[in-house]
Amino acid sequence: MESTKPQINTFITRTGVRILRDTSRVIARPLIPDDPSRIIRLIGKVLHLSDLQAATQLEKLKNDFFSRHKDLKNILHRHYNGVSKYISETSVVSETKRMLIGAYFTMEYSIESAALFNPSIVPHPDQSNLPEGSLRFIMSLRATGEGHISSIVFRSGVVDKNGNIEIEPASKFAELPEVRLMSDGSNYSMYFRQDQKLAERTIFPVLKKESKGIEDARFVRFVDDSGSVTYYGTYTAYDGFNILPQFIETKDFLSFNVITLKGTAVKNKGMALFPRKIDGAYVMLSRQDGETNKIMFSNDLYQWEHAELIQEPSKPWEFVQIGNCGSPIETEKGWLVITHGVGPMRKYSIGAILLDLKNPRKMIARLEEPLLEPNEEEREGYVPNVVYSCGSLIHHGKLILPYAMSDISSSVAIVEVKTLLEMMKAV
Repeated sequence: MESTKPQINTFITRTGVRILRDTSRVIARPLIPDDPSRIIRLIGKVLHLSDLQAATQLEKLKNDFFSRHKDLKNILHRHYNGVSKYISETSVVSETKRMLIGAYFTMEYSIESAALFNPSIVPHPDQSNLPEGSLRFIMSLRATGEGHISSIVFRSGVVDKNGNIEIEPASKFAELPEVRLMSDGSNYSMYFRQDQKLAERTIFPVLKKESKGIEDARFVRFVDDSGSVTYYGTYTAYDGFNILPQFIETKDFLSFNVITLKGTAVKNKGMALFPRKIDGAYVMLSRQDGETNKIMFSNDLYQWEHAELIQEPSKPWEFVQIGNCGSPIETEKGWLVITHGVGPMRKYSIGAILLDLKNPRKMIARLEEPLLEPNEEEREGYVPNVVYSCGSLIHHGKLILPYAMSDISSSVAIVEVKTLLEMMKAV
């Protein structure tokens, strides 16, 4: 793990942590032509290889690719099974040719080749073996690769009572889960193996409606009325033309359920669940119109019918639009909501508002000026002039705020919560 010393800039601390893309992290994806005749011809070419030719090709394949994946042999078998229906039942296919056929219908995909950004953060389910006053966390990040396809990846780290942060290095491997589609075709479950480390787990698009990206996951540690903990998240599914909010849930970050939300208010981007019920109802931030911050209440976690306005863009640095930067955080003074605003030249800045604890429909205070703006280093990237976050947490009185820098890499900032609240102006 690498640690960094904070550098103070006004009342917020930029830690200097850098979470950078790694183009060598690749997954093995199916590569299946749409035309069945091409599939049949390609299989035929492999079947017509002599045993010696096949063995030679497989040995070269192993030398070139097996060290880049944890379990490529089983992946190739799985991809072979995906096209085996095109092979005559009377054909006897050797183990060598099965693996070769699987390889011809497989491609490597660099999940972070374009960017690694828009992080969210939650306490890790495992808080064992830590120094006193330290917290282990899980950070989710949006990884974007070839064709601008986004997926979810994870990193773990530790923050101590003084705000010093250590983040585990990225693994050389990127691993996909076993996926099981539900009978309705719109929901699915995912299962990672225990030997697939957190930093290796990759949630890649499964359904057609998310085929071009799983974007901007906002995770929250939710505690129900019985005290049971579940990690919920929302993300934006993108198919190249349309966007749709999706819901993801897990207890352990090993198995996940993905659920399609229902209701007339399920639209646009940026839904963020409160970490507990309020007066017996689930509560969610949203932005149905692409411009203002809204709030929703529901007795059904998976159905949302009505949204109420809580904030409109009112300051010059946010005139274009506003939105949330993750789930609200409960404080003694109110629900702290980290926000983003878009100003001239599409400059994204991070701000904050405070909602009433008992009635979060009511905004009671806000920052007049941005909490964080892109500096000279942060402004250059895939999408320039942007700082953005999908979630933060409070530890020992400090707001731990991971944020993206111009849609290419990520960092972490820290601010004393007491100072932040004092900087807010009542509304």
